[in-house]
Amino acid sequence: MNEPLFNWLKDRSAGVLLHPTSLPGPYGIGSLDENAAAFLEFLALAGFKSWQICPLGPTGYGDSPYQCFSAFAGNPYLIDVAALVRAGLVDAEAIRPLRELSAERVDFGELYLRKWPVLFKAADEFVRSGRRKLPYGDFEAFRRAQSGWLPDYARFSALKEHFKGRPWWEWPAEVRTAAGSRKTPAPPQLAARIEAYEFIQYLFFGQWSQLRARAAKLGIAIIGDAPIFAAPDSADVWANPKYFQLDPKTSRPTAVAGCPPDYFSADGQLWGNPLYDWPVHAAEGYAWWIARLKANFTLFDVVRIDHFRGFESYWSIPAGSATARPGRWLPGPGLEFFRAVRAALPGAKLIAEDLGTLTPAVLALREATGLPGMAVLQFAFGGGSDNFYLPHNLRANCVVYPGTHDNDTTLGWYGSADEKTRDHVRRYLRVNGQDISGDFLRTAYASVCNLAIVAFQDLLGLGSAARFNSPGQPQGNWAWRFRSEELAVLQKNSAGYLRELAALYRR
Repeated sequence: MNEPLFNWLKDRSAGVLLHPTSLPGPYGIGSLDENAAAFLEFLALAGFKSWQICPLGPTGYGDSPYQCFSAFAGNPYLIDVAALVRAGLVDAEAIRPLRELSAERVDFGELYLRKWPVLFKAADEFVRSGRRKLPYGDFEAFRRAQSGWLPDYARFSALKEHFKGRPWWEWPAEVRTAAGSRKTPAPPQLAARIEAYEFIQYLFFGQWSQLRARAAKLGIAIIGDAPIFAAPDSADVWANPKYFQLDPKTSRPTAVAGCPPDYFSADGQLWGNPLYDWPVHAAEGYAWWIARLKANFTLFDVVRIDHFRGFESYWSIPAGSATARPGRWLPGPGLEFFRAVRAALPGAKLIAEDLGTLTPAVLALREATGLPGMAVLQFAFGGGSDNFYLPHNLRANCVVYPGTHDNDTTLGWYGSADEKTRDHVRRYLRVNGQDISGDFLRTAYASVCNLAIVAFQDLLGLGSAARFNSPGQPQGNWAWRFRSEELAVLQKNSAGYLRELAALYRR
C-alpha cells in the first residue's frame, strides 16, 4: 500500500472557530487590534492550540468570506483604524463615524460608507508625507514581495470603483481583461487610486503579520480557509481568464459550479462560480493554485480546503440554468493535483472539507492524500449506529466539531431538533440535555479525533441568535459579534475548566 502524500495530524489538540469580524471593538467590526490579542491570550490560558477562521479575503455583495474579490488579498475591513491614528495617518475625528456603529452586529453597508474613506485618507497622507515605511516594514519591499497578484488586484479594485461597482464583464472592452488594461495608461487619478489599494493591502498584511507573530509566541496555530472556487466578479478571474471555463467572446462562464439535487434541496444548489479549466492548470503544473496555497501559508499555519470533493469530480451546470438540476458530474484533477502540491509544498498542513455525501472515489482520494477530513457532531444523531459522525465511528486523522460556521449553535440546533434526535443525544451521551453546549464540547474532546474545534458561540453557550451563517440565506449572515465583557467572564469562569479538560483528554 502506498504511503499517503500528507500525514501531518499526529498530535492531539483543541482549537476555537471564530472569524475575526466577530471580535469585539469600538469601530463596527472586529479588527486586528488589542481585542484580537486578548482573544489569543484567552486561547492560550484555556489550553487551546489553534484558532480557526474563515477566508480572509475582501468581501463584496452578500458579505460572504467565501465570495471574495481576490483569493490573495486581505480584507480591508479588518484593519485596525486606531493604529492609523497612532501612526499619524488620520486624526481621531476621522474615525469617529465608525464609533457610532453597532457593537452587536456588523452593518456591512454602513461599514462600506464609513471605513473606506478612512483608509483612503490614510493612503493619501502616506503618499503626501513622503514616508515609505511604517512599523509594518518597507512599502516598496511589500509591493515587490506581492508582485504576483497585487498590481492586478489593485488595478481591478480601482477600476471597479471607477465603474461604480459594476462587474468587470460590463466594463469597456479595453479594460475588460487585465492584459488589456495594462496597455491602457491609467490617468493620474486612477493611478493614485491603484497605489492607494496597494497601500491598504500593505496595512492589512502588516497588521496580520504582527498578530500572527503574537499567536506563534503563545503557541497558537492559525487555521485558515481556502474556498475551492473563485468569485465570478474577482481579480482572479479578471486577471487569469485562461484558467476558467469562459466564453472567449463574452468573457462569461460556459458552465458554473453548484451541487446536485439531494434530500435537502430538490433543485440542488446553484453557486454560480466559474469552473476551472483543469487541463490548462495541469499543463502549467497547477502553478496558479500552488501560488495561491503558498500565499495562504504566509498567513496561516494550516489551510482548510473547502469542497474537497470538487477535486475528484465537480457538478458542472450549464451557464444560464435557473437551477442546479441540469448539471452533470465531470472529473476533477484528482491525485495529480495533490502530488503537485506535495512537490511544491512538502510540509503543507491541509484539512479536507469533506462534509456531505461522499462517493467511494472521493473517500479513496482523501485516503490517498492522507489529509484529515471533518466530522460534525450535529450530523451524528437521529439515525442508526452506523452514522459516520457518531464518536464510535470516528478516526484519529480527522477534525471533529460540535458545529461549523455553517451550522446553528449547538444550543440552537438542540432546541430545534425533533424529540427523536434529542432523545438519541441524551441516551448516547448519557446526559439530561441541560448543558448541551458543554456536553458536545466534552464529547469532541473525548473523541479519538486528533483535532477538536469548537465554535466560540458554543463556549459562551449561546442560542440561534448567535448563528454566524445560514446557507441559502442571501442576506443577514456573517454579522454576529461578541462583547469584550463576555470574553472576560468566560476567561474568569471557564478558562481553568477548559485547560483541565485539555489535560484530561491529552489535548
